[in-house]
Amino acid sequence: MTVTRDEAIELLEAMVRIDSVTPWLIPGGAGEGDVARFMCDWLADLGLDATLEEVEPGRPNVLAWLRGSAPGPTICLSAHSDTVGYANWADTALQPVIEGDRMIGLGVADDKGGCAAAMLAVRELVRSGTELAGNVLVALVIDEEGISIGTEHLVAHHAGEIDLAINLEPDGSHTIYGEHQGFGWIDIVVHGEPAHGSAPDKGVDAIVHMAEVVTRLHQLDETRWKPNPDPKNGRTVFHTGTISGGTDYATYPNQAVLGIEIGTQPGETLADRVAEIEAIFADVKQSEPRFRGEVVVRLDRDPFTGEGNEALLSALGDATEAVNGVRSPVTGLNAWTDAALFQSAGIPTVLFGPEGGNYHAAQEWVSIPDMIATTEILHRTLVTLLGTSVSAPQ
Repeated sequence: MTVTRDEAIELLEAMVRIDSVTPWLIPGGAGEGDVARFMCDWLADLGLDATLEEVEPGRPNVLAWLRGSAPGPTICLSAHSDTVGYANWADTALQPVIEGDRMIGLGVADDKGGCAAAMLAVRELVRSGTELAGNVLVALVIDEEGISIGTEHLVAHHAGEIDLAINLEPDGSHTIYGEHQGFGWIDIVVHGEPAHGSAPDKGVDAIVHMAEVVTRLHQLDETRWKPNPDPKNGRTVFHTGTISGGTDYATYPNQAVLGIEIGTQPGETLADRVAEIEAIFADVKQSEPRFRGEVVVRLDRDPFTGEGNEALLSALGDATEAVNGVRSPVTGLNAWTDAALFQSAGIPTVLFGPEGGNYHAAQEWVSIPDMIATTEILHRTLVTLLGTSVSAPQ
């Protein structure tokens, strides 16, 4: 039998009501422990071998195995249990609301809708009586909204047990993502010389020099990155995120620090972006001989290129056509997901999930019909890749 609207709503509402703000992003955030225990118990009640695997104190991944009766590959359905913060939600973030075909609430799309779709899909396998030649691992991980220590822990300890992965993110069942951008978080540090405000001959203004860097960065975006989007992944991500500098009104600032997020496309590395920034430094130094700058890489994530995922793309595409009536196209994404970490561990992966919107903002929503469609698509994909026979529905 196919999951019903009421079943989908009941499960997702229960998870949205549980605070799971990632403490990496929001210091003091509740963390994923409570929602992980709920999901683990739910999956264990289906008969899966469900366990909590602690990544940090009080922050466990959920690993739930549905083991087949015959040998075959293991397919991992992965989604993340953490959310961003809810300061902009007033008092409604953890109180899901149904408006027509949408559910509204914190993390309802990103990514508790994905968690629910994975959980309901494996329940459909259990209900249908499908005999599996292989295994399904439902991995509901922590910290994707932080620095992805949940998936890093998963692949570090279990990559050898996983043959294929479907990473669930809220992009809509009418699209399959076979690749996406990488990115880096970079601090650009410009050094000046502190001096009394009345001594310009002695002081070097780090903020003025940083302004030259910022201007050239945006010129580079306008002339190189923006006009040359990747055919699948779109425009290369770039934005200035944070800035700080100086000590007081009366002193020339001895330092300015700019934090940026910058993308990389398949075939590129973050070292390419660092070289572009260092070329800007050289240009500024031509007109400002006392300029001194350095690049500090805070986080470096490779692009996802979908290597070896042809079997997944085929089965998932067939399932989208069967459920939605139209085969979902395969394209790329101008963002980064944990799919890249599965790939880096040698696991062929695709990115897929229910339709949603307003991610990381108030009034985040997920499409209930598309979450149900995603559940059925995942179920059919698993049957195609692992199923040996199907008994009559119960």
